Amino acid sequence: MHRSELTIDLGALRRNVRNLVRALDGAELWAVVKANGYGHGATDVAGAALGSGAAALCVATVAEGLALAREFPGVRILVMGPAASNREVAHAREAGLELAVSDPEIPEGIRVHLKLDTGMGRYGLSELPAPEGNVVGLMTHLATADTDEAFAREQLDLFLTATHQYSHLTRHAANSAAALRMPESRLDAARCGIAIYGLSPFGTDPAADGLEPVLSWHSYLAQVKLLQPGESTGYGRRFVAQEPTWIGLVPLGYADGFRRDLTGTEVRVGGELRRVVGTVSMDSFAVELDRELPVGAPVVLIGQGVLAEAHARVADTINYELVSGVSSDPLRVRRTVFDG
Repeated sequence: MHRSELTIDLGALRRNVRNLVRALDGAELWAVVKANGYGHGATDVAGAALGSGAAALCVATVAEGLALAREFPGVRILVMGPAASNREVAHAREAGLELAVSDPEIPEGIRVHLKLDTGMGRYGLSELPAPEGNVVGLMTHLATADTDEAFAREQLDLFLTATHQYSHLTRHAANSAAALRMPESRLDAARCGIAIYGLSPFGTDPAADGLEPVLSWHSYLAQVKLLQPGESTGYGRRFVAQEPTWIGLVPLGYADGFRRDLTGTEVRVGGELRRVVGTVSMDSFAVELDRELPVGAPVVLIGQGVLAEAHARVADTINYELVSGVSSDPLRVRRTVFDG
């Protein structure tokens, strides 16, 4: 028996993609599938997204792009991170990938998107050179579309001013948050990542934006025990029973992606929300129960109303980090993909 099960609902992903395509109102949707599709499985996600209206794929590395190019020949794939070497550029050229370039030295013989830094303070050119013949796109990255629309609009204005004379090239700036909240940012294409997975770029309930979570994560109670007053569970005795208290032990932990700082979050045990108590271990964590439950009782870590966004608030992080950190190691988890 596997310690946990990941379920990927490609039907939900298709519905998210179709909803975003409608919202973009003519702009293309480019599906961001870097980091193994944010932990969802890049190949599965890419195929479903392309089949539901996505016009291109975006990845972070040439290696990610090469893997997808083998699976989806002829599909437009943009590598958004820097190529590590001339050898990587050559491989990308041979595979027909497109490169985001943040350096004045533009590689030849490959389709290029010039990236302008308008305020992200990360990769990007400080000034836009005149695009050469192999430049097919112009892009920027919005730093605060999820938190500060005013600054994002300043970035967008800078980008539009710098690129207005090159409107014949594909211009793209919007991420998921901007695509959902800033219609003026959609331009020719929007690079949507988190939203296609049914996760909120704003850290709120995805349903507020018509999104359905694609990933669910289940485990079970491996042991149930009664703590007497003064007894504890886990490293450091962070939880000490004040009265007779039933706890259930779930056989996964931070090695599986259920982070050590998720103490205090809630999971669904036997259909009811229960609090995670004590220190999350590498391979185990404890939940506080209101009564004795049978070994094998189902535990829902994500899904059935248990949101990655809620876990992220407890861990003081973002849902992106949580789902991309969930392990797909077949020695520890069973991964099931269906198209519901």
